[in-house]
This record gives sequence, C-alpha cells and structure tokens, in this order.
Amino acid sequence: MSYVVTIILTVQMLAAITMIGLILVQHGKGADMGAAFGSGSSGSLFGASGSANFLSRTTAVCATVFFACTLGLAYFGNLRPAGSSSVLQGAAVVAPAAAVSAPAVPASGAAQIPTN
Repeated sequence: MSYVVTIILTVQMLAAITMIGLILVQHGKGADMGAAFGSGSSGSLFGASGSANFLSRTTAVCATVFFACTLGLAYFGNLRPAGSSSVLQGAAVVAPAAAVSAPAVPASGAAQIPTN
C-alpha cells in the first residue's frame, strides 16, 4: 500500500511542478487587452480568444492529473485496518505500557536541593 501512495505522491508533485512552469510561461489576457488600446491589434477585448493552444491544454491535463492524485491520496489516507476503529483507542493501549516499562531516573543537581 505504501508503494501506491508513494507513486501517487510522486505523480502529484511532478504534475504540480509542471503546472507551475506552464502557467508561468503563458501570457495572460491582460497582455492582449493592452495591445488593443495601444499599439497593435487584438482579436478580442473581453470575449473568448479562440481555441485553446498547446500550453493551455497541457495545463488543463496537468490540473486534472493533480486533482485525481489528490483524490487518490485522500482515499488512501482514510483507509484504516479492519481491527482498529479509532486512533485514540490505539494510543490508550500503548501509552500505559510505555509508562510502566520506563526505569526511574534519580534526581540530580537542583532537584535535590530542598526548597523550604
């Protein structure tokens, strides 16, 4: 199970890094709007700017992969073994056993000085 989670986490990180790079490379709609008012011409001012290019489609694919990996990690994060019903019940069983088995450490230094 941990191999699957590791693979999903790796794919999610690669999709996130790729998506960040693709978003930074693309130019925004504000660049086209500035060209419409000043020099040059723009195909549209506020409307649709035509079909999506390669960068925007690749960004959409990376976003879909990232979302699917996030759902997969959430699913595997909520899976519990069949015998355990709560995390706190497992901690209550382990905590008293650890406290009993610890040896007593003698006090040293300032702890031996009486305060009264």
